[in-house]
Amino acid sequence: MEEDIFETDSPAREESDELTEHPDYKSEIIGIITGNDSPKIMQQRLEDYHGNDIANVLEDLDTKDRRKLFRICRAAMVAEVFEYVEEDTAGEYLTEMDLQKAAAVMGELETDTAAALLQTIERSRRELIIDALRPEIRDEIKLVASFDEDEIGSRLTTNFIEIGNGLTIKEAMKELVRQAAKNDNITTLFISDEDGEYCGAIDLKDLITARSTDDLNDLIVTSFPYLYAHETIDECIEKLKSYSEDLIPVLDNSNRLIGVITAQSVIEVVDDEMGEDYAKFAGITAEEDLNEGLFESMKKRLPWLLILLGLGMLVSAVIGIFEGIIAELTIIMAFQSLILGMSGNVGTQSLAVTLRVLMDENLTARDKRHLVFKEMRVGLSNGVLLGTASFIFLGLYIMIFKDKAPEFSFAVSSCIGIAMIVAMLISSTVGTLIPLFFKKIKIDPAVASGPLITTINDLVSAVTYYSTCWLLLINILHLQG
Repeated sequence: MEEDIFETDSPAREESDELTEHPDYKSEIIGIITGNDSPKIMQQRLEDYHGNDIANVLEDLDTKDRRKLFRICRAAMVAEVFEYVEEDTAGEYLTEMDLQKAAAVMGELETDTAAALLQTIERSRRELIIDALRPEIRDEIKLVASFDEDEIGSRLTTNFIEIGNGLTIKEAMKELVRQAAKNDNITTLFISDEDGEYCGAIDLKDLITARSTDDLNDLIVTSFPYLYAHETIDECIEKLKSYSEDLIPVLDNSNRLIGVITAQSVIEVVDDEMGEDYAKFAGITAEEDLNEGLFESMKKRLPWLLILLGLGMLVSAVIGIFEGIIAELTIIMAFQSLILGMSGNVGTQSLAVTLRVLMDENLTARDKRHLVFKEMRVGLSNGVLLGTASFIFLGLYIMIFKDKAPEFSFAVSSCIGIAMIVAMLISSTVGTLIPLFFKKIKIDPAVASGPLITTINDLVSAVTYYSTCWLLLINILHLQG
């Protein structure tokens, strides 16, 4: 009987558990904001929610309720919410606040985030907000804003701990406590000498566990990675991806520490760079915005499409040259897409590998030659394996399903296999050489896009395939059908 009761209750329990796991935060938060509780009670209730949850309801609120939310919440809480809102949208929300609150929120954000956010609002209001900031925050934002958008300095923050190398362990601990009151990035401490030049870094755990009699200099990691503020993001991207540090110091040209790149900023930099490369990889000059107009999107895509149209016509014209061969041996037409597809795939793979390698600005001519020959070997090896498989399986397919003689079937499949080997070798070479050529003539190699490589490889593969069929099947073996 007891077992039956538990069985009867289980669906209700499952439904209850499901509701517990997926609460409707959005309606709860909107209910709090639009309710009649006092500002203090509203603030206390909203503090129970994550900043991302509150950010998700902003677009569902009207301007009046958003202003109410911004007035109720502390500046630090609004800043946390803004960390999860797109910059352009956050800029719109920033204009809905009163001037003092907007300045207070900017003061709570990371320096790079605040600088980027201010760039999205109208200039006159931006200047008013900057004037309302505390002097030290104003100077920090102006520092970040002084760098070009493609320089790593535009992503730095001044939220870090810096101590001198002449201190004792006890003095270093006191300095850490003093600076931690306003800088909470304390996992790594950065060391400078008496002239302000960067010396290295100390892990917080090493400082805490050190004895008071230890020498501070023995704790310094002098090989800790660093960047220069005026280095471009393209130059730094490979180094950034290699680092597993929470903070990476950024130096000026005099080797003085002016800021740090946080792990979150590294993720954003890499993500932005990959997004831009993917856009170029698709033949688009920049990553398109959802709100971009029709004609703007057409202008970006049309030049590449016209080039590809011309190449596509050339491919069609080349195939037309082999009409006589196709008429004599119609079965070969069925396998054209196989050859073209495989060569296109191989070329795109080689292109992707080459683009990634070319991010390293220190590549020598020897490295580039090694890359070309390595990709050729990979293409040839894969071609031999896949060509052999095609020879066996397509020969059996033609013999069994097309009811052809074994000699005919395997003659055709051998032609397909040979063509695949040659096409994959050439395609891997083309996919490597084209971005290297673009790099050589000072054009971003990412513009050697997937569609361009694929279309060129279609041309190469069509010529290779039908020429092999003409030579082997018709002129040597004299096959028909």
